[in-house]
Amino acid sequence: MSDNVWDWAFAWKILPRILDAAIITIEATLIGFVFAAVLGLLLALGRRSRNPLLSYPIAGVVEFIRSTPLLVQIYFLYFVLPEFGVVLPALVAGILGLGLHFSTYCSEVYRAGLDSIPRGQWEASVALNLSTYRTYRDIIVPQAIPPVVPALGNYLVAMFKETPLLSAIAVVEMMQEAKIVGSETFRYVEPMTLVGAIFLVLSLVSMVGIRRVEAWLRRKIMG
Repeated sequence: MSDNVWDWAFAWKILPRILDAAIITIEATLIGFVFAAVLGLLLALGRRSRNPLLSYPIAGVVEFIRSTPLLVQIYFLYFVLPEFGVVLPALVAGILGLGLHFSTYCSEVYRAGLDSIPRGQWEASVALNLSTYRTYRDIIVPQAIPPVVPALGNYLVAMFKETPLLSAIAVVEMMQEAKIVGSETFRYVEPMTLVGAIFLVLSLVSMVGIRRVEAWLRRKIMG
């Protein structure tokens, strides 16, 4: 009975294949998150602009992307853009889709951090005759980012768990590799369990990393 439920020899045999696919998962997540974090900050700053020609379109784009499924957006980037002459490799389209989608959520996190800055900080920058760029760079953003790092970390973990959607455009990440192994051997318990365990480890490592970044930022500010 135990051999039918779990086969250790089979699990060790397929582990290298799952780990190879995990590299794709990690790559897509980390690159996508960096893209989302940077673009999210730009979107948040754009939404705070006093120019309605900039802030309103950005707000519309953010709400549109947040209100549509990630899978649809990935399909659009990979299958629809070629109709307009833009052909993206599957992995690039997947990373771009993840980054665009989660950048809208990151922008809301940044916006909350920016809104939490005391009004006196803004008034002081005006009194010092600082430009808008220097105000954000030297005063506002350094204070706004550290408190929102934990929330950004949650989206990093969420992005890890959304990478199986990339299999819809033929990116062979961990979940897709597990499905391939299952279809070849008609054994799904081992590959799916291994994928779940690796996702758990990656999520825990990510959260530890985020906490260390948060602690480092706090020490830097206090110092």
